[in-house]
Amino acid sequence: MSDRREQATFGGGCFWCLEAVFQELRGVESVQSGYAGGSTAEPTYEQVCSGDTGHAEVVRLVYDPDLISYRQLLEVFFSTHDPTTKDRQGADIGTQYRSIILYHDDDQRRMAQDIMAEIEREEIFGAPLVTQVESMSVFWPAEEDHRDYYRRNPAAGYCAAVIAPKLAKFRKTFESLRT
Repeated sequence: MSDRREQATFGGGCFWCLEAVFQELRGVESVQSGYAGGSTAEPTYEQVCSGDTGHAEVVRLVYDPDLISYRQLLEVFFSTHDPTTKDRQGADIGTQYRSIILYHDDDQRRMAQDIMAEIEREEIFGAPLVTQVESMSVFWPAEEDHRDYYRRNPAAGYCAAVIAPKLAKFRKTFESLRT
């Protein structure tokens, strides 16, 4: 393991889902749920859910690029949500659930644009991508009760109905990248 660490920030629906997926990847050292891409300082979950702040529910990763590449993180990201539905993931509807990549540097921006162009060329989803690609500015951590949600509440209704099947698919598809 190297001493280098990098960050990545993604939004693709409910942050509980993304958090549960990215926590299982080799080389991902931490996953923090929060809010980004909006205009309100220190937003609360309730404010973000109102749709008035402009924030998306996101996860911020700290990862070791010698163990997992940014491209691999993007591949997992695109495989574990629907990047063709604007402001929606399943029954979760609103701008806070939009598909968004918040890049931390120009290399991440280029990689995101490149992989999106590949997906479009190959018509992987059969519909145009609506994923936004924006510069990361301010990340606001989610409240404590939203952190590590799936691990603490695997039997909760949303976890059992939405997150568990998503994790099962992820585990099968990305077995070689898991811890």
